Amino acid sequence: MRYLMIHKLDESLPEAWNPSQEFIDKMNAFIGEVQASGVLLAAEGVHQSSEGAIIRKDAKGLSVTDGPFTEAREVIGGFALVKVADKAEAIE
Repeated sequence: MRYLMIHKLDESLPEAWNPSQEFIDKMNAFIGEVQASGVLLAAEGVHQSSEGAIIRKDAKGLSVTDGPFTEAREVIGGFALVKVADKAEAIE
């Protein structure tokens, strides 16, 4: 099964897009561990919401809303996609 792990952050905090060295070291260790175990399919950081857009489809067609998204309390700062046997292994 594939599981998507997301890293949420508060975009309004100045340090949100400038992580501490401690955080970087912990994430590098985590990504290295899942990569070495062979379950990592993809892992990346993402741009700030000011660089993004929301695309919605309804009966009238497509609508595009450009960022930033000030109404969002948290945004996704990065993700890791893993392929594991089950939810328990993903949590582990």
